Amino acid sequence: MKREKNIYKEKQEKILTKKSGYVKDFGTAHYISIEKQRREFGIHLTSIDIFKKFILPEIKNILFKYTWVDLFAGEGNLILPILEEIPERERIIFFKEHILLFDIQKEMVDKCIKNAGNYGIPYDIAKTNIQIRDTLGNYPNLKNLKYPPYHITNPPYLYIGYIVKNSERNLKYFSGHNEGYQDLYQIALMNDLRNNLEKMIYIIPTNFLFGYSVSNKIRRDFLHYYNIKKAIIFERKIFEFTGTNVCICFFERKKEPSQTPIIFKALKINDRIVEKEYNLSFKNFYRAGGEFDEFINEFRHPSPLKIKFYLTLDEVKKNKGEIEVKLLDVNNFSNGYFKYNTYFINKKLYKKLQSNPLFVRTLDTGSWEGRVGIYNVKETFGVDGILVTKEKYRTHPIQIFITPELPKEDLILLKNYFNLMLEYFRDITDSEFLTTFKYSNSNYIRKYLGLSQTKKLLETFPVHLMKPKTKHILKILIEQKNIEGIKEILSNLNKKNKEELTLFDYE
Repeated sequence: MKREKNIYKEKQEKILTKKSGYVKDFGTAHYISIEKQRREFGIHLTSIDIFKKFILPEIKNILFKYTWVDLFAGEGNLILPILEEIPERERIIFFKEHILLFDIQKEMVDKCIKNAGNYGIPYDIAKTNIQIRDTLGNYPNLKNLKYPPYHITNPPYLYIGYIVKNSERNLKYFSGHNEGYQDLYQIALMNDLRNNLEKMIYIIPTNFLFGYSVSNKIRRDFLHYYNIKKAIIFERKIFEFTGTNVCICFFERKKEPSQTPIIFKALKINDRIVEKEYNLSFKNFYRAGGEFDEFINEFRHPSPLKIKFYLTLDEVKKNKGEIEVKLLDVNNFSNGYFKYNTYFINKKLYKKLQSNPLFVRTLDTGSWEGRVGIYNVKETFGVDGILVTKEKYRTHPIQIFITPELPKEDLILLKNYFNLMLEYFRDITDSEFLTTFKYSNSNYIRKYLGLSQTKKLLETFPVHLMKPKTKHILKILIEQKNIEGIKEILSNLNKKNKEELTLFDYE
């Protein structure tokens, strides 16, 4: 029980966080106050370079047609650089008629007014059009402007789960007609919708496009009224204090609310730039990268395998016996190593472990050999099982328990099928059905695979109901990576099962 051995090492990431905003003369306390303020308000300041490179080219020819508004202006980096495009003799009048900025923090408003001065805008004029206001809770009147408003913004991002634990001041925004939304940026989008804004450019987390439960409601509600004209998707870090991946979305209000598919082109930027077309459908909550979900919905078998996850310390204690096993302790990780302990268990639990030798790696390690997928416990770690001794975390290796019990050959077939289909969907969707992992410096974009996704994909392969001939054919198709052939067999299996169920009901 006490014997330990280092058996596995994963490459640890070195995360270097620069302290932007740190003022040496004020000491560490000043940095802490900025950090607390940033987390309290969900602030991630936008660089002028992002605006000039990705937004300005899209609006450069229409600057005099709109009032350029930012309701979460910060230092003004998403609007004030427009003034560089205006001749100096015209800047003051342009500012008066075409720029309107707000922020909740006086400190930011003061900086914004100062930055306007750098473009030649007098203080008295700047302070008229740059105002302190809690625009999340108190939306300004934009209906009587000389020119129609065009909202360009990097709104606050703060997930409601964090707010509940750490930022009670923000809970008020999620009540009433905002109940059910999951992030501050979603409240900002709905405020614009309710105030009938025609055009917006938002810098928001990519979970708006690719997220599941965190974004299903906002996409359904918001994209019923708006089209996405184009998007720029960053799969690399662009904000100093957060690894949250973001996208720039160009929204335009529909002439009439509709559930028609939203089709647009996007640039994906990481170590290379790729252009891709997206087709978002209402039935899939307008979620991008939905090919995986469509496959799951079409091919889930009516009588699937039953899947459970995790071996817990409580189960081990309830099944003490005389059989010695080595169990990996996923809660004991130090200096880059997982540790294992020796336990003594009864025949029942021993048989369960022997019959379920597979585990799921839900998080890419950064090497090509350590991508998410299903692996063999013994082959990978040299132990009999993977044990949770404390908290369950979805990012550590997780043992899979399958009912009914499968022979070794079927488990291998199931594992190979799962990993092939996973890589297939990573290839055709550029891994968009997976969640991007923060702060990645690997030679590919590291991703996280959810347990619900793992379970659903396993439920499309009813190996327990297949005849030996079918298994043999599938083994060959998997080795050949013949995806269409695999789909055809799965479709026939589902069809046959439904026919048998219908016949049984009739009899």
